[in-house]
Amino acid sequence: MRRRDVLGVLGGAAAWPLTARAQARVPIIGVLAGGTPSSHGQLVAALVQRFRELGWTEGRTAAVEVRWAEGRSERFAEIAAEFVRLKVDVIVTSGLAVPAVRQVTSVIPIVFAGAAEPVATGLVASLARPGGNVTGLSLQQTDYAGKRFELFREVVPQLRRLAILGSAGAPGAMLEMSEVQAAARALGLEVVTAEIRRAEDIASTFRTLSGRADALYVCPDALVTTNSIRINILAAGARLPTTYIFREDVAAGGLMSYGPSFPHYRRAADLVDKVLRGAKPADLPVEQPTKFDLVVNLITAQALGLDVPATVLARADEVIE
Repeated sequence: MRRRDVLGVLGGAAAWPLTARAQARVPIIGVLAGGTPSSHGQLVAALVQRFRELGWTEGRTAAVEVRWAEGRSERFAEIAAEFVRLKVDVIVTSGLAVPAVRQVTSVIPIVFAGAAEPVATGLVASLARPGGNVTGLSLQQTDYAGKRFELFREVVPQLRRLAILGSAGAPGAMLEMSEVQAAARALGLEVVTAEIRRAEDIASTFRTLSGRADALYVCPDALVTTNSIRINILAAGARLPTTYIFREDVAAGGLMSYGPSFPHYRRAADLVDKVLRGAKPADLPVEQPTKFDLVVNLITAQALGLDVPATVLARADEVIE
C-alpha cells in the first residue's frame, strides 16, 4: 500500500507534497509500517506529528514516504529496496523488519520504533553504543514478561492450562514465549504453545487450542497486532481471556495489557531528528522504557464472566468500561 492510500487515515499528516522535491532536495523519511492503516495508522500519525513539532515543515524541509507491510514479513525487503531507489535519508520501522532492511542497505540510517530484545536478537551491539547504521527504542519484552504473567494470573485465578501465541518469524516473540513457558511450568501449569507464520494460520490455531487452554498469553509482533481484532474475536468465541503488552490490543477487545507506556513512535521521531541533523545511529544509545502501564477491559471481562479483583483495578492505569 502506497503513501497516497494512507492520507485519509493519517488525516493528511503524511501529505507532504512531492512537487517540492523537484524545486529543492529535502530529506526524505521512509516509514516501513509492519501492519495496515487500521492497525498502525495512529502510530504513524503520531510519528509525523512529532516531526512537525520538531520543526520539519511539510514539503519544504522534509518529506515522508509511508509503506505498509500488512503483517507480511516477506514485504520488508521489497519495501526497503524501494526506499533505496527513492534515496531516502533515514528509514523508520519495527525491530522485526530491521534484519531484512539491513540486508538491503548498510548505509542508510535505520531507526526502529520498538524492538523486543535488540541486543539478544542481534540488531545492535549494545544499548549504549549500538554500532552500525541502526538505533531505536527497546521494548525489553522478556524483562517484564514475568510481571505480565503474574498480573494475568491475578485476573484469571482459575488458570491451570495456559496457551501462548506468537509469530514464528519474530525472534523477540519467540524469546518471550520461552520465558513465559518456563515460568508457567515452574508453577505447575500445563502449557501449549501456538506459533503462527501468516494471518491464515490464526483460525486453525484456535481450532487446535479448543478445549486445551483456560487463557491465552499473546506475544506481540506486527503480524499479531495487525490481526488483533481477529484474535480477540476467536478468543472470545473460545472463552479465552487474553493478555497483551499494547493498550491498542485491549481497546480492540483483549482483556488486559501490561507494557511500556512510552510513545515509541513519537520517541522514534526524536531519534530521526537527531540523525537528520548529523548524528550517527552508531552513537545514539537505544532508549529503554522506564514506566509500564496496566490496562484492563472490563467489557471483555464481563463478557467472559470474570470478576477483576479490586486490587488489580486499583493498580490499573486505565480501565475500559
